[in-house]
Amino acid sequence: MEQKDAYQSCSMPSLGSCCRVEALISIDDRGQMILPKDIREKAGIIAGDKLAIIGMEQDGKLNCIALVKAEVLTEMAKSTLGPIMKEIFQE
Repeated sequence: MEQKDAYQSCSMPSLGSCCRVEALISIDDRGQMILPKDIREKAGIIAGDKLAIIGMEQDGKLNCIALVKAEVLTEMAKSTLGPIMKEIFQE
């Protein structure tokens, strides 16, 4: 149930809600960044968690990057592909 709730919170926002800037961060000389503590707590991210980097391109340039917890991405893939695969194998 907890994973399903996490998946639902990652779905498209409703018409009454909107994305917003949660924080501004810097990238250091080694290309590393720090997610602020309040963002990690809000997202339930703890040490050792795996995050998938989802990129969106426009005109061949990566202009939007999203971080998604790996288990949430897995659940999204299962819920999307599961019914399709089930239908294919039933035929």
